[in-house]
Amino acid sequence: MPAPRRDPTHDSAAPRGTAVEVLRASLRLGLTSFGGPVAHLGYFHREYVVRRNWLDDPTFADLVALCQSIPGPASSELGIAIGILRAGRLGALAAWIGFTLPSAVAMIAFALATTATDVSGAGWVHGLKVAAVAVVAQAVWTMARRLAPDLPRVAMAGLAAVAILWFPSPAVQVLVIVAGGVLGRLFLSGAGDQGAGPPPVPVSRRAGAASLAAFVALLAGIPVLRLVIGGQPLALFDAFYRAGSLVFGGGHVVLPLLHEAVVRPGWLPDDRFLAGYAAAQALPGPLFTFAGYLGAAMGPRPSGVIGAVIALAAIFLPGFLLVVGVLPFWDRLRREPGFAGVLRGTNAVVVGILAAALYTPVWTSAVRGPADVVLAASGLGLLGLAGAPPWLVVVLLAGAGVVLQGT
Repeated sequence: MPAPRRDPTHDSAAPRGTAVEVLRASLRLGLTSFGGPVAHLGYFHREYVVRRNWLDDPTFADLVALCQSIPGPASSELGIAIGILRAGRLGALAAWIGFTLPSAVAMIAFALATTATDVSGAGWVHGLKVAAVAVVAQAVWTMARRLAPDLPRVAMAGLAAVAILWFPSPAVQVLVIVAGGVLGRLFLSGAGDQGAGPPPVPVSRRAGAASLAAFVALLAGIPVLRLVIGGQPLALFDAFYRAGSLVFGGGHVVLPLLHEAVVRPGWLPDDRFLAGYAAAQALPGPLFTFAGYLGAAMGPRPSGVIGAVIALAAIFLPGFLLVVGVLPFWDRLRREPGFAGVLRGTNAVVVGILAAALYTPVWTSAVRGPADVVLAASGLGLLGLAGAPPWLVVVLLAGAGVVLQGT
């Protein structure tokens, strides 16, 4: 009797680290990654590529492209994907917990304190935004040197940046990535070096397919259960799961969906919604933890900690399922000989996407005058020339914001 066929993505994959080390690294990022989802790419690049050398630049860019191409919180999905490559599915869970927990706890505490403090105009918040300019600028420079080393790829990165700035839409980001892959397949198949490539994915394709099936089943089935069974807990889970399933890029893009899901049905007044949004911008980690504030602060039961846990689990679950589901197939596809040019083109346009984001929203929301330019340049110098850790730059520029603004 012949032996059953085995899944090669499962056989060849062995986690190279432990969930504990992933938890430590992601917790460091959860405590220091200020500036929103775009700035997180800079922090992630510095921590996982430069500092820890867990993956190379092409692999990092591939994962960025993957996470930008599927719904959900892109920066959290990037961390989950890196956790999977490093330590399997336990590593994915550890990466999510470490990156999410600090801001989630802070947002829940803020909601329970029922304090509608507006911190959006505080000097230290402005300093954090300027620090994000320095972090993202360093990431753009580092990635551009490796992933757009010749004129064709520089041109592709420039066109990608122009397209994103001209048509600021999550859908355009996906189209730009697809276009970069097509152009790379046509014109870059024989150029450049893709590096060592990612480690094998320690998740079988069968498990990936099951994860994708679970994502679809929950998205289609929960509204039906909500109609049949009813109940506020199911309604809460449905609202936040749908928000996490239908937004590309994450971050600020999810806010209109959450506003529609929470304020329109009367679960939370608009002023408290906006107060929580302002607080979320002042914290490190993913902006999706705003869901924890909403779940804890809203009027109908469940609220408090239980409501926060339901909201957080529901809004992050789609991204988790999608990363686990897509990553095994993504790894197989990128290893196809004809796909090398696709990856080169995709990597180049990811540089352009990040460069566009450096201008808006990072630069445009942070730099308001010559003093801010000096602060951002100082932060970039500390990162690039002095080798200062990002958290130190964040603290220094936050303090400088207080000094300059007086609050």
